[in-house]
Parts: sequence; C-alpha cells; structure tokens
Amino acid sequence: MSKAASLFVYGSLMKGMVHHGKLASQVKDVKPASCPGLLYRLPVGYPAMIEGEGTVKGELLTINNFKEVFAILDEFEGFSPTNPEKSLYVRAEKQIAVDGGKKPVNGFVYVLNRNKLPKEATLIESGDYKQSLAAQVPFVAQLTESQKKYILKLGASSGRDIVPINLDIYRDLLNKGLIVDKGRRLALTSLGSDCFRYLT
Repeated sequence: MSKAASLFVYGSLMKGMVHHGKLASQVKDVKPASCPGLLYRLPVGYPAMIEGEGTVKGELLTINNFKEVFAILDEFEGFSPTNPEKSLYVRAEKQIAVDGGKKPVNGFVYVLNRNKLPKEATLIESGDYKQSLAAQVPFVAQLTESQKKYILKLGASSGRDIVPINLDIYRDLLNKGLIVDKGRRLALTSLGSDCFRYLT
C-alpha cells in the first residue's frame, strides 16, 4: 500500500450521507472529484462502482489514521486483503481528478467485483449519485422506523433465534421482498441482507 492518505467516495460515505460518520472524525479535507469507472444503483438504492469506460463523480477525502480507517472500511465493504477475488468490493488505487486541480492524484476507492453486480442494478448514466437522488431515494430510506428496527433485529440474530413480529410488519416486509418465511422462523432475503448492511 502506498503512503497516500486519500480516499475517493461516491455514495453513502460522502459528506452528509448516511455512512459518512464511520470515518468523519478522521477526515482532514473534502474535495469534489471524479474517478474513471461506471456507477450503478443497487436494488437497495445505494451505488456501486465497477471498472469501465466512464466517469464517477464523488469526493476525495484526505484522512488521518489511514490504517485504522481502512480496517473499518474493509469490513464494511466486504473486502479481504488476503482474498480479494472473493471479496464483495476490492480496494483499488486510482488516478483521481480533483475539481479545479491541474493533474490527477493517487487515491484509493472501493470498486465492486464485477461478478457481484446484481442483474437488477441500473446504470447511473450521469455517474453522479447525489444528483440521481433527486429522481429516486434509496430503498432503505423508504422503510418505516419499525421496519428498519425489525430488519436490524433479524439481521443480528443467529440461525436459531426466533424474532417475534407483528402481522402488519410481516406482510409489508414480505411484500417488499425483504424477508422469507422458512416455516418456523423468518430470515432476510438477499435484498433484506443488503438493507441490514446499510442500516448498520
């Protein structure tokens, strides 16, 4: 790993977004920037960047305590430095263009493994997630507080735990495709698991 302390973010980790708090205390500077790649909206409503011919807009963060921050983000993004090919995301070093800058700078970015991109994901043609929010808010943001709380309880439970539920929440989450009824217990679907990940 280089000594660069820069991280390009393009979704929920941007300033003012839901997961910026995971690293906010270590952010020294934030600059609008762009990075080569393609940006997709996942079914859960948040974006994922993959390698490709395009431009993704976001922010370049200068961060302190680089190793500690990456340890947190590696876990959050499902990246294993020892097994990158099986990871959900890969931490890659890219040339980042800072708005108003004269030349690109090196920075890290989390890129989704292309084979992990869901078929239902849709291309954000502008490459700008914040701009796309005007047309469509994330799926997770459309859930009620009681629905979110139940997803958090179910996601944190072990396979043997029985998490009680009322019928209204049960029907809503079943209709939204977030839970599956396995007879004696409920479980999160793939979409439900994605929601759980973005709620934690």
